Amino acid sequence: MKFLHTSITVRRMDESLRFYTEVLGLVADGRRAIPENRAEIAFVRDPDSGARVELTHWEGKESFEAGEQLDHLAFEVADLDATLATMRRAGVRVAKEPYRLAGGSGRIAFVLDPNDVWIELIEHPTRPG
Repeated sequence: MKFLHTSITVRRMDESLRFYTEVLGLVADGRRAIPENRAEIAFVRDPDSGARVELTHWEGKESFEAGEQLDHLAFEVADLDATLATMRRAGVRVAKEPYRLAGGSGRIAFVLDPNDVWIELIEHPTRPG
């Protein structure tokens, strides 16, 4: 398993992108709409470490309670089905079964940690070697 990024919920995407790039010095690393989730995401990356933050704006959600800003942590897994089977045996709760986003090539699923923090598991397609 490889840690990929942390996702936070933002109120206004443009303002958040300006803050993370102009104030914190991160580099914009892609932005796109996710129509099926009524959301827009953008990634910013630390040019030194490569660490990434996903900024997520949910359509129609202009306010949230303290603590709701953390959206999820994301990990890449080689075999999503096997990983989920192992996690289920360990008593991990599955929040969203595996699915594909429109236009995406990989599969994703979400599990919950003991504190109800969402953990995204991403399986990228195997490239022929």
